[in-house]
Amino acid sequence: MKNLGYLLLLVLVFNVGCTRPDPKIAELEKHIEQLRLESESVGWTATVSIDGKTIFSEGFGLGNYEQQVPVYPGKTKFRIGSISKALTAAALGILIEEGKIDLDAPVQKYAPHFPEKKYEITTRQVAGHQAGIRHYNGDEFLSSKYYPTVNDGLEIFMNDTLLFEPGTAYRYSSYGFNLLSAVIEGASGDDFLHFMKTRVFDPLNMTETVAEHMDSLILFRAGYYDMAQGKVINAPYVDNSYKWAGGGFISTSEDLVRFGNAMLQNTLFSEEVKQQLVTPQKLKNGEKTEYGMGFFSGIDEYGRPYYGHGGGSVGGCSNLIIYPEEKMVVAVITNDTRAKVGKELHKIAEILLSKEQ
Repeated sequence: MKNLGYLLLLVLVFNVGCTRPDPKIAELEKHIEQLRLESESVGWTATVSIDGKTIFSEGFGLGNYEQQVPVYPGKTKFRIGSISKALTAAALGILIEEGKIDLDAPVQKYAPHFPEKKYEITTRQVAGHQAGIRHYNGDEFLSSKYYPTVNDGLEIFMNDTLLFEPGTAYRYSSYGFNLLSAVIEGASGDDFLHFMKTRVFDPLNMTETVAEHMDSLILFRAGYYDMAQGKVINAPYVDNSYKWAGGGFISTSEDLVRFGNAMLQNTLFSEEVKQQLVTPQKLKNGEKTEYGMGFFSGIDEYGRPYYGHGGGSVGGCSNLIIYPEEKMVVAVITNDTRAKVGKELHKIAEILLSKEQ
């Protein structure tokens, strides 16, 4: 009997040790690592879920180059850049759901600190990049100044002339989301960052997503890097407090996938409100844009509809892609300024969903 038990144990160990890896997962790992190497990136994190279940979550390279610390997809916090706009749009969605905001009222109803312009500006136009508010000028992207409040951040651009009559053109503007955060404060009666934490992050268990305060100790914060003449260098020092809503949050790939699944499952608000956020808006002439309110929408090269947002930061690149028909969420973040995280990531869905083995 002892010999039989020993033989059964050997068979069990042999079978476990010889389990064949999923070829699709192996191909996915190879694809992501190849993109990282081609981008000359220090570290990447990638998480994928289908039907609300995580099927892939890995770190690639290093989260901190100096200390040679690896990337942990559930802990390492990267700059997510403009994915912050999608998170901010979720806060807007909550206020829409609760009937606390009129998207077509002048923004001054909620943000009286913002001066009136030649033309009326609405929250819907601001959230859809149709308000005529400018984007960065010069080296503003490299700002190292700390802005204590949302209204302080408005000072950068609020006295500038609009680029066009609102609703007549589409012009991407991170500063527009500065204004949107002021609107959210006014409509909610709450500080913007507190509202984001208590109404968006905490309910979704996004415990690793925070506003990046440069004077604070933040556990598992990644280093931020760039390349110069083939060598890794530190990215320039920046303080993103001037644009919390448009590009100031840091997060993990696993937290972003939690957010993506909350969008699919209508956890924070109804399907009707979600469709307002993700459906591309139209200009006054009827021309359709690719942007709703905080979300791009499109069809990838494999014919799959998606919505989400990409992000570019000093020392960080990111992309969040949500495939509603497949109930699939893809999140990739890096800790360098230049990385291939655009259309190249559409192949992730193709690898995992293709019927070919």
